[in-house]
This record gives sequence, C-alpha cells and structure tokens, in this order.
Amino acid sequence: MLKLNAKELRDRKPTLEELAGIKRRPLYVVLDNVLDTYNIGGLFRLADAVGAQEVIICGESETPPSSRIHKAAVGLEEWVPWRYEKDAHTAISNLRFSIFNLLVVAVEQSEKSVPYTEVGKYVSGNVPVAIVVGHETEGVDKKVLDIADVILEIPMFGVNRSLNVIVSGAIVTYEILKNLEIKVLEW
Repeated sequence: MLKLNAKELRDRKPTLEELAGIKRRPLYVVLDNVLDTYNIGGLFRLADAVGAQEVIICGESETPPSSRIHKAAVGLEEWVPWRYEKDAHTAISNLRFSIFNLLVVAVEQSEKSVPYTEVGKYVSGNVPVAIVVGHETEGVDKKVLDIADVILEIPMFGVNRSLNVIVSGAIVTYEILKNLEIKVLEW
C-alpha cells in the first residue's frame, strides 16, 4: 500500500493511467454554502477517497484555485472533477435533469430526518446519489431540504449537537457506499 506524507501528496501528480483507472461511483458531493476552505478541501479528499463522480460547489463557497483549499485538499481539487453552481437547489435540479433516478440525500438535523443508518431503505441497486452537506452554522438550505428525497441525521449523545461538515459527510457517504456495494454484490 502506498503511503505518502502531506507534502508528498501535495506535490504528487497522478499519471493519466492512474486517473483513468479510478473507479468512479455514482456519488455526487454537493456543498451548499460551505464557507470554511479547510472543509471544502477536506470534502475534496472525501470525494477522492470514495471515487465520487463530482464535487459541486454552490453559493458563497470559495472555489479553486485557492491556496487554502489546495492545502487542505492536498492538491486533489486538481484531479477530482468539480464545478460551481449558483446555489444547491439549482445544482440538484440540473443533476435531476441529467441523471435518471437520482436520490438526493441531505445531511442535516431536521424534524423530517431519519437516522443515517436507515439509508439502506432508500438506496437500491446502483442508484446515483447526491449527498448534500451544508453551511457550518446555517446547515442545508430549507429549499434544498424540501426537494431532498431523504434527510439523514447522525445521532448526537453529548452536549454538542453537531459534527464538523467533513466528519458528518464522511460518515453518511461511507454508509451510502456500504449500502451501494452490498446491493451491487447481491445482484
């Protein structure tokens, strides 16, 4: 297994063969006004780790090129496909127009949310999934929650009532991936 330190990761340029060999999964990571560039960079790392199709950066979020995003993403923003949309609602509408049977999953605390471990009830086969994570303080926009197919929440048992956007995004994304992989293997 290849192990690189942060500097080696930032300085490493993958070959065209490596990029072509990445197994892209039907996952789209939608950033709804995520403001902290560390979080944006971390979400690029998550998208790379799971082989996501694309990162969609929306609203007031900073976009590459950005030295702060580059540092947090260890350069992965140069290799992970991404684009900018004016807002997450528009991004989801555009995805739904171009991707048949898209499941939109918002990661948020809401009266309509269900535990993240129940995502398997919504994922079937190799369904494409858009995972929406929101602003560090305001969360996912209400208009986006209204059009989401499911709102997933991570139970909180301590004094704090929220997790960092990267952490919550990773927990939910890997739960979705686990369910997608199980469904695919059952075919």
